Amino acid sequence: MELARSCVDVWIRSFGNCSLLQPLWDSLRLNYKDYLRSPLFPVALTVSSYFVFCLPFLACDIMGDKWVWIQQFKIQPSRRPTASSMLHCASVTLYNHMFLVLPASVAQWVWRPPVDLPDQAPSLLDLLSGVLGNLLLFDFQYYIWHLLHHKIRWLYVTFHAIHHQYSSPFALATQCLSGWELITVGFWTTLNPIILKSHLLTTWAFMVFHVYVSIEDHCGYDFPWSTTHLFPCGIYGGASKHDVHHQKPNTNFAPHFSHWDIVFGTHSGIILKS
Repeated sequence: MELARSCVDVWIRSFGNCSLLQPLWDSLRLNYKDYLRSPLFPVALTVSSYFVFCLPFLACDIMGDKWVWIQQFKIQPSRRPTASSMLHCASVTLYNHMFLVLPASVAQWVWRPPVDLPDQAPSLLDLLSGVLGNLLLFDFQYYIWHLLHHKIRWLYVTFHAIHHQYSSPFALATQCLSGWELITVGFWTTLNPIILKSHLLTTWAFMVFHVYVSIEDHCGYDFPWSTTHLFPCGIYGGASKHDVHHQKPNTNFAPHFSHWDIVFGTHSGIILKS
């Protein structure tokens, strides 16, 4: 019992120790200060992360039957994205980034002053809990938005239908969105760390992780190492859950976790394979 208590004590002290991340934070803020303070940095970080994280899943889609060991994890093995569908999603994404994200980024760069970089790094516990807190807040916001845009036909047809052109999602379909949806998602992703008073390092970690899990939700594969398998009791939905949403659009509205769908009766645990 004493050993267990000591281990827990050490674990808490280690995760709550600011010095663990301090060398990393010092290196970043001292060597890349001008870049990190720029209002353009979060945009560059998320956009570059998006395309980098899409690449492995894109390779899986392109290789198809040549990578047999990968295809065993395909949720809908008989339905693979075509070249035209991938090109369509890529063109929508590039269009949105060119005519929405880029102008908004330039406006921020012109009007917003550079951000201040605090001297102190967050503790590892603060960073992890901050990322989780931001994900949970976004999950609630998007659940409500998503539900309304399915229940109100005008909202669905006008703003959300473009994302449901594919009943078997794939990585590049993640940001096949209307401009309104992209702006909404970007607004919450930017605002939530401010609401929760997150450290900048926590904010950036949240943004990058959020981009990754959003792509993973749409990738069409349920790998043993997927994020959903890191959480117990199915509380994190992952790709299988979101795949069902694209097949049964009135279910599984939450982007990541399962609790809101369970509470409001919109959860579907069925994993449909074809």
